[in-house]
Amino acid sequence: MASKPPLQPVPDVVVSAAQMRRIEERLFAAGMPVAALMEKVAGRITAWFTSRFSWQDYPSVGVLAGPGHNGGDALVVARELWLLGYRVSICCPFERQKPLTAEHLRFVQSLGIPVSTGLESLLASDVWVDGWFGFGLERPLEGQIAELVDTINRQPQPVVSIDLPSGLHTDTGAVLGTAIQATHTLCLGLWKRAFCVDAALAYLGQRHLIDFDIPTSAITAEGDSVLSVRRITDQEALARLPLPRPAAVHKYQIGQLLLIAGSRQYAGAALLAGLGARASGVGMLTLAVPESLRLMLVAQLPEALVVGCDETEAGAIAHLPADLDLSRYDAIACGPGLSRSGMPVLQATLASPKPLVIDADGLNLLAELEPSVVLPSRKAATVITPHPGEFKRLFPGIHPTLQTAGEAAKQAANQSQSIVLLKGACTAIAHPRGPLWFNMDSTPALARGGSGDILTGLLSGLLAQTAAKSFDLSLDDALDMGIAATWWHAQAAKRTATTHTELGVDGPRLAANLSPTLAQFLAEEQGDKTWED
Repeated sequence: MASKPPLQPVPDVVVSAAQMRRIEERLFAAGMPVAALMEKVAGRITAWFTSRFSWQDYPSVGVLAGPGHNGGDALVVARELWLLGYRVSICCPFERQKPLTAEHLRFVQSLGIPVSTGLESLLASDVWVDGWFGFGLERPLEGQIAELVDTINRQPQPVVSIDLPSGLHTDTGAVLGTAIQATHTLCLGLWKRAFCVDAALAYLGQRHLIDFDIPTSAITAEGDSVLSVRRITDQEALARLPLPRPAAVHKYQIGQLLLIAGSRQYAGAALLAGLGARASGVGMLTLAVPESLRLMLVAQLPEALVVGCDETEAGAIAHLPADLDLSRYDAIACGPGLSRSGMPVLQATLASPKPLVIDADGLNLLAELEPSVVLPSRKAATVITPHPGEFKRLFPGIHPTLQTAGEAAKQAANQSQSIVLLKGACTAIAHPRGPLWFNMDSTPALARGGSGDILTGLLSGLLAQTAAKSFDLSLDDALDMGIAATWWHAQAAKRTATTHTELGVDGPRLAANLSPTLAQFLAEEQGDKTWED
């Protein structure tokens, strides 16, 4: 008789503090002893810790134990490290603890592990374990605790935080007074929403999930609300790509894309967007650019049809050619390098009956047209890809600085009835009626001019391929392509950074690595480890 596969939690959900609390309560109500769960979690934390901070290199460990179950986890870790031969010192500056935590505190003291209310005995530690506060903290850290946190942040040693760095709000990632700046954060069970907030990344350090086998039923009992915020995984992204292709297919069946981009001032944007579109595998690529850029782009993208457009005196596209039939394309992208003189071009694309991706100067022009009025009137799907500055111009009534980027993106998607891809360290992708997605796995190497143009080309190329197979491409389809493109783009940047450093991920190099990166993932998915660049 075949054994049952191990229980697998929903892998991509990102939960709030309230959801995590209810999920844990279901475990306890079903008979899981709190003490047993604490031992299991602490055991896995200890295994992770010893694999990265060996006794030989980090013999002395300072443990910060809080009053709740996060502190209990820390105390069990302290006990296990002590038994493994580490020198352990504990700081517990709280007069009262939860009963189970108090029991663990009493036991570690019986072992002879030094416990103090201050940091003096811990300052010489080689590494710290932060177990003061986990998820659910609501009040700001003040007084002695705030002073202790600030002292820890001035020390050079690495800090490993359990679940969340003490002082961070679980849902918003906001700093509550002050917060520990962790080197590593071990998120327990399920990802918390703070891990998707750009401003929290400086406190989270490297992010790791410590799975403790939450039954799927305990998660899905939350209903549809548990799926309202999700993270992009490799599997989720790969499943959305237009692969495999049918055995018998021709170029006009796998997407015709019109990319409207460039000006004399921003010639490179058109090229980079074209390179991104080329990497997407789109069947036919047409670029509409100022006439003065046409020959340059033909030389760089010989497989594309490059249409030269009449120019303004400043070198921007004055208008699209009269014989350029927008309805013949499966998707249109508009904006990279267009300049602020391209309003007639944007208006023409908005009036088209085809799926549309708007980026860069297209967004700056769109901001002048009240996007919350113009975009909902389009019959075809629209995807907008702003960075935070463009977002503020598009939606002045929505303030990302006063809420998380995800909440802002969701409000904007509802107002515009479009897919909103709000770029950042944790890019948020919002659907007016669907879940909110985050790309948590990226790199600061993308903080560079031109990387967004490549994403626009890649995304619009995938959109055209999907639209070619569908008579009426939906917002769900557009969301899928946004997820796939964002993931692919970020993974290519990470791969490029491993060989060229974060300083060496320029636009052409990033575009050139898109296809090899995908090939590597596909080979690994198929179990073929022999792929080489």
